[in-house]
Amino acid sequence: MEMSQLEFLLKVVEEGSFSKAAQRVYRTQPAISIAIRRLEEEVGAPLLDRAQKTPTLTEAGQIIHEYAQRIIALRDQARATLENLKKLEQGCVRIGSNESTSLYLLPEVLLIFRERHPKVKVEIFRHVSEKLPHEVLDRKVDFALMAHEPSENELQAFPIFKDELILIMNPKHPLSKQESVTVKELGKESFLAHNVQTASRKKVVETFAKTNTPLNITLELDTVETIKRFVRKELGLALVPRMCVIEEIENGTLATIPVKGLTYSRTLWAVHRRGSAFSPATLAFLKLLKSHAKAHKI
Repeated sequence: MEMSQLEFLLKVVEEGSFSKAAQRVYRTQPAISIAIRRLEEEVGAPLLDRAQKTPTLTEAGQIIHEYAQRIIALRDQARATLENLKKLEQGCVRIGSNESTSLYLLPEVLLIFRERHPKVKVEIFRHVSEKLPHEVLDRKVDFALMAHEPSENELQAFPIFKDELILIMNPKHPLSKQESVTVKELGKESFLAHNVQTASRKKVVETFAKTNTPLNITLELDTVETIKRFVRKELGLALVPRMCVIEEIENGTLATIPVKGLTYSRTLWAVHRRGSAFSPATLAFLKLLKSHAKAHKI
């Protein structure tokens, strides 16, 4: 049973004539007749009563006609939906990211994307960095934003942002009046830290160990937002990605000074399956990320 046969049947009934139906679908009358004959042979019953001047549906024809209407309507809906996807009038983008990227990088990019494509749905799934490659490989997200380049051969990535680790403190803290501080001097301070083991935390621990300086972590917290709140309450200092505290540094609710001998820069990557066939919406978002990276000279 071919789609064209069903469409020809609908046109014959609609027009009440084989010849008029042929004109509507840009076919010859014999071609229409042959197509419907073949459909009748496949069904095993006549679909049209041709004894009358105007072809009328038989009982079997009425059943096939009803289903043909549904099938053609579904086909037209599918075509319209695909066209909307191409025009980005609908669609969905699924993004995996860690906490800091979700809160401090994505909003800026999402604002631009929403302005350009307001009808596209964006879903953000937050995971710790170690889980993100698996989320991509398992197709639970279209791509992920990660703080390290993936090692899996099935994945490929491109850089989107560069960031650095900085020391933050309450503006009333005595160190905030200094131009800089050494790692040794920080051995006297209490620190707040994220309770997730990350590459940046490992770098900090190694740096303190190399200078034989104690790293006094008195509180471990589950989010950067909580760390910032506790630092503002003067419960300790913290080392966090710069992008997480830009607003607070600008409005003066947090202070920062350079740490001599402690530098850690990181690159954020957009990671996706190698050779994946993306939806138009996902392609548009990846294109935006690349232009965002180019604008920031990444």
